[in-house]
Amino acid sequence: MNLESILFTQGFGSRRQCRALIADGRVSVGGTVRTDADADFSIDDSAFGFSVDGVAWPYRERAYLLLNKPAGYECSREPQHHLSVFSLLPPQFAERGVQCVGRLDQDTTGLLLLSDDGKFVHLFTSPKRKVRKVYVATTRHPVDDAQLAALRDGVLLHGEPKPIAAVEAEARGDRQLALTVMEGKYHQVKRMIAAAGNRCEALHRERIGGLALPAALAPGAWQWLDETDLGSLRSG
Repeated sequence: MNLESILFTQGFGSRRQCRALIADGRVSVGGTVRTDADADFSIDDSAFGFSVDGVAWPYRERAYLLLNKPAGYECSREPQHHLSVFSLLPPQFAERGVQCVGRLDQDTTGLLLLSDDGKFVHLFTSPKRKVRKVYVATTRHPVDDAQLAALRDGVLLHGEPKPIAAVEAEARGDRQLALTVMEGKYHQVKRMIAAAGNRCEALHRERIGGLALPAALAPGAWQWLDETDLGSLRSG
């Protein structure tokens, strides 16, 4: 693949813009500045990389990302009332069509997946897939056994034909509980907690499938998902 095409597929603008970046000496491969846009390179997705303006970039045929979403951000390219989660990412990702894999409310924090792989997005958002998601909720009132039992047995939400049950529900503290669900209905976790007789004051997603939010990843920070991460997602 020639260098112009590499930059283009990685979201560095139009082909004309990518060619200009190269001609201006702003792109290097293996530590060497390359000014020939037509120079060909053998692409190994696990090893090939380049730099633009001194910033290193790994080549990825598809982008699979994990973001530790902070509160106050909307999972939309065109947010209505808050900043977009895409403002936390390099602009190259939006350029190449990366989208959120499902959504978190603007006040919900934690693990958010993003990708430009349509099949991947569908796989982990389809209701038929039944992907487990673990949320930790801080509640207004103390959590008791009756609330946890109601969540496990199933609570009826407004507009739903039948009760929805948590796969697991456990107390994490006096006013904190962990809830594992497989559906992804509108405000589902908050509504379930309300139906069980409490109120959700803060919500954090800590796991999707077998993939947990890395403890060292700060709010607002992102990282690439590697093959081990993707395997953990699928295994869960």
